[in-house]
Order: sequence, then C-alpha cells, then structure tokens
Amino acid sequence: MSDIVIETADRPDGVRVITINNAPVNAISAAFRTQMKTAVEAAGADDAVKAVVITGAGRAFIAGADIREFGKTPPAGTPTLTEMIHAIEDCPKTVVAAVNGAAAGGGLETALGCHWRVAAPRAMIGLPEVNLGTIPGATGTQRLPRVADIETALDMIVSGDLVPGTKAGAAGIVDAVADDTVEAAAAMALEKPVRKLREDDSKLKDIDAGAFDAYRKGMARRWRGFDARFRAVDAVENVVSMDYAAGIRAERDIFAERQETESARAMRHVFFSDREVLRHPSIPKGTEAIPITKAAVIGCGTMGGGIAMNFVNAGIPVTILEMTEEALIRGLGIIEKNYANTVSKGRLSQEKMDARLALLTGTQNYEDLGDADIVIEAVFETMDIKREVFGKLDEVMKDGAVLASNTSTLDIDEIAAATKRPEAVIGTHFFSPANVMRLLENVEGEKTSPEVKATVMKMGQQIGKVPVLVGNCDGFVGNRMLHHYIRQAKFLLEEGATPAQVDKVVFDFGFAMGPFAMSDLAGNDVSYLVSQEALKKYGPSNLRTSEIVNRLYEEGRYGQKTSKGYYLYEEGSRAPIPDPAVDAIIAGESKRLGIERREVSDEEILERCMFALVNEGAKILDEGIAARPLDIDLIYIYGYSFPRYRGGPMHWADEIGLDHVLARIESYWKERDPDHYEPAPLLRRLAGEGKTFKQWSDERAA
Repeated sequence: MSDIVIETADRPDGVRVITINNAPVNAISAAFRTQMKTAVEAAGADDAVKAVVITGAGRAFIAGADIREFGKTPPAGTPTLTEMIHAIEDCPKTVVAAVNGAAAGGGLETALGCHWRVAAPRAMIGLPEVNLGTIPGATGTQRLPRVADIETALDMIVSGDLVPGTKAGAAGIVDAVADDTVEAAAAMALEKPVRKLREDDSKLKDIDAGAFDAYRKGMARRWRGFDARFRAVDAVENVVSMDYAAGIRAERDIFAERQETESARAMRHVFFSDREVLRHPSIPKGTEAIPITKAAVIGCGTMGGGIAMNFVNAGIPVTILEMTEEALIRGLGIIEKNYANTVSKGRLSQEKMDARLALLTGTQNYEDLGDADIVIEAVFETMDIKREVFGKLDEVMKDGAVLASNTSTLDIDEIAAATKRPEAVIGTHFFSPANVMRLLENVEGEKTSPEVKATVMKMGQQIGKVPVLVGNCDGFVGNRMLHHYIRQAKFLLEEGATPAQVDKVVFDFGFAMGPFAMSDLAGNDVSYLVSQEALKKYGPSNLRTSEIVNRLYEEGRYGQKTSKGYYLYEEGSRAPIPDPAVDAIIAGESKRLGIERREVSDEEILERCMFALVNEGAKILDEGIAARPLDIDLIYIYGYSFPRYRGGPMHWADEIGLDHVLARIESYWKERDPDHYEPAPLLRRLAGEGKTFKQWSDERAA
C-alpha cells in the first residue's frame, strides 16, 4: 500500500510513539487500519520497546472515517476497524492514547481500544455515527458504557454530540487531561499495566435494566423519525444482556442493517451536501472574500436584533441603527434580555454576555455605519422603504462594503438599482428567530460580484449558519416553494380536510409543525399583508386562490399573538385547540366557491403538499435559480424543518422515484388543480429518462 499514514519514533525512555498522519483530519482509511495493526504488532514484538503511545499529527487525533472511501470495497486482506482495535488491545506492552485533538467515531473507538487515555482539554470526543443514520460499528456501543456511566454513554451515542476533553475526563472516558498529551501519555504508559477494557464489566453491574425503556420514552418526541438513535439504544442495552463478544456481533449487525436504509442514505446526502454547498458553481475557484471585521444592521426589531446577535456571538462588532431613540432602547433591551435568559439557563457565562453586549453599538445616524465591512438591512418588507434605505447606504458606506438586504421575497435587482454600486448588493435572507435558525439564504442579483458572493458565503460560516446561494426571483427558493405547498394545504381545506388533519399528516411526515400551526405562529396578519403586497404588484388573477386567510384576518384571528387563528390558544400555552368557528369559516368558503366538500385521505394530503414542493423545486432547478438539488434540500432542512432523515424534498423524490412523483402530480393536476399543478418540464424529462435529480446535477457538473 503506497500511502504512508502511520509514522513511528522511539523515545530515549523506551516509549514508541505511533503517529497518525493522514491529513487533513487523520481519517480512518484502509491504509490506516493496515499500517496501524502492523505498527502495534511490531511494537509488541520488539524487546527494546517498553510501552506505546498512539497520537495524531496536526490538530486531530482521528476525526472519523475517510469519506473518500465511503461505499468502496477495501483491498483484500485489509483488517476491519474492530480487528485493528483488538490488535491494539492485545498488545503485550501498555498502550496509551494521546488524544491531542478530535477523536470522533472510529477515532474514539480506537482510543477506547487502548489500555489508557490522555486527552487535551479542548480535544473534541464522541461517537457521531447517528448523524449519518447509523450507529457506532467498531465496539463503541460496548466500550463506552464500560468507562462512563450509562446515562452519559447513552447521551453521547444517541445525540452524536462531541464533548471536550475536560468533560470526557470528568466522565471517566479518558484517564487524564493534559496540555502536552504525548508527554503525559508516555509517563502513564511506563507506569500503568496493560488493561483490557473488553474484559472489564465493573461499571455494568449496577445498571438497571429498566433504565433503557425509560431513556427511550424520554427521547421519543425529540428524536421521532430518527430510527438510528433508537437502534443505538438497543445496541447499548446489549451490554447488560450479552457478553462482550456477542455484544459487538449484535452491534455490527445493527450497523450493517442501518447502512442501506433510506434514512441513512438521506443523512449521508445531507452530510456531503453540507460540505459541497460552499463550492457554488457561480463563484470561480480562488475568489477572495472580503474580510468581515465590523458589521452594521439597519433595524433593531425582532429580525435586526437577532441578526446583530449572530455577529457579536462570533466576536464581530456591530453598529445597529434605529430611527427613534425609543425603538433603539427597546431593541437593545430585548437583545440583553435574550442573553440574560441564556445565562440564567447556564448556557452562557455572565462574563461572555457582557463581552458580547460590549460589541454592540446603537445609533440613529446613517453616518455612523460608514466604516462597516457589511451592512444588513432588516426593515419592513416593502420595496419603497428598502429602496429608500439603500439609497442612503449608497451615500455613506465605504468603498468595498457589502450592502445586504434581509428581504424574504423582494427583487434584489430592484433594490440594487437604488444604488450606484449594484455589484455590491446581495440578499442575505435570515430565518426567524435569526439568532437561532441555521439557514442563511443568500440571493445573488444580476450584477452581484463574485467577491460579494464569496463574502456572504464565508460570512455565513463565520457566524454559524448554513449559507446557501440562490438566484433572484419572487420568493427566491424557500418561500417560492413554500407558496405552492401552502396553496395546496389551503385548497385541501376547501375540499374537505380540516386544519388539524392536514397539520397531523405533515407533522407525522417529520416536519416540526404543519402549515396552519406554522401560520398561527408566524402570524396570519403577516400572510394577509404579504398577499396584499402581491396583489399590488401583480394585480388580480383569474386563477383559483384561497381567501381563507383573508376571512381569518377580518375576524382578527392573527394566530398565537391574538390567542386565536386557525386554532384557539389558552393563555400561556402554544398548544393548538381545534375551533368549530374556523370549520364554519372554511365551510363558508367552500360554499362560496361552489366546492362540494368530501372526505380527503391522509395520503392525498401528504402527496399534494410534498409533491408541490418537489414540482416547484424542479422548475427552480430548470430556471437556474438553484444551481443544484442539494441547495434546495439544505434550504428546506435548515429553514423549513423538512425532516433531515428524509434528506430534503429533492432527495426524497429521488428515493421514491420521479416516475411515481410525476404520475401522482399528473393525477392531481387534472383532477384537483389545473391552474397550478402542471408538472415541471424537468420532472417530465427526468422521469421519462429514468433519471434522478442527483444524476441530472452530476451530469451538469461533469
């Protein structure tokens, strides 16, 4: 094997240091497994070697599997990871893991195969396999409960979260925490005896068998649909009912079972898409981003305040502008209250809160924004106001500054036309609450420069978002697709469904909430005002539209803010309660439209709502508004709560078959909605050719 990824060096004290050097993250590959097994066995057979330390080169110990080998068959004779781990554990010399950096997945399993472990304080340690739709498959579910208490082991395996070395030390996962891990590990290796974790059942004796059922009940709502997380509990439970050998066989069986499930394929798709999304085809390779060292935000309301928090959380100073002192004081007070709530819950220190607030500056003067590298406008969603704001920004912002709009639907090119530098203008559509939601839908205008596009993509990463770059059209990608989804949901009400039935179907599919609960949360008054803006812009249409939200608006049923919308809400509660008065409003609309109400099946609800997303997504791809299906998938996962374990609407459609999707849309188009549901040309072409959206995308990229 030509790739040398394992290096050895003998210290004067007789400790052999085995260093993993498989840049950039020391990932586990076929070469790694072969060479590590050989190196450990050689050390065990060498009389000059007194003990062994295993560590990583650079900033990682072992950050997981080599993604370049996913799905590939290893060369004949390559040991499995489990075989390699057992070779480490069977070494007659004491082996200590010097966990200098990330030890994730097989990296932690390798460390647990060593006799003892030392970790750096900030080394991130864990078993994240559930985030790929599977479970640890190389002894992790059987080893972690042998060093940590059962609740800690379950929490780490089921969440997939990584913990710092200090926390791993407190939990007993590592035996010591040190800044110089190799020196500490070498000293430990010379002092400590061989200790085989697979033979140590001492921590398993006090585990209550009923703890596992209780744990499953506790995770039922948070992790609904994430089957791998529940199967991980099954695997861990085997530590109390099986010996080690049987436990690792059962673990491997579950791992193999999970590998080719739809949800595992979906989770792998999201994993790779998260990395690929940053390499957008419209940004030439090597394009330099503008450094963001200072930001400005226009508007200190809900969105503006949340946007500002993202920057100060990342250590970037922000000047935030409001037109009145009262609005500015109120907005800054809400930001401070949000941080104080986080401090009270123990998720932020008072010191860090004070440091973040110190990075915020309020102003009422546009001139105070001029030295910012980026300014983000977050004012009311009307074109006249936004054009006025951008005209003022054009006068005061320094050359090279990025002028961004937080618009969710409006034309970026029309906004850019209010300036003399349209190349500097771009959309940065944050999702509410902006300090929590991870999606950042960046919208390029016709004249937006590559440098500005590269800047907002890098900035998204810098402030902890998932940035996705899309083209300019009404509603962009997310809201344009959402419009068709909501339209079908409302039509289903007029035809005979109830809000509770539609919402339950969508919730059971995996969304956080259905369309009508979501509308009540966002505000039905907002939906009404957006529809009125569209009416002004486009004029009345002869196509069928639903006016249910208009009736709710007229009745003052704005949603949770008024304790009534599509549902009723009791004081202090967000739990929706079906309301017969809304059923009467819907029935009245059906009668006005001459629609005879009927029984609507759950299957029809799901297909019409979800396939509306897919169909509009296909049109968006064909028009080039989204460059790739993965962009659409990430927008819907991170911005609209499309279930991650289904991979996004376009991946999900590929999974169930585009020929099936087309056939069902054909049926609904002709029978239910001839105005809006005509199949997308791209969907027709791909279904006819027996291809998927991914194949289409890959062929275009080749």
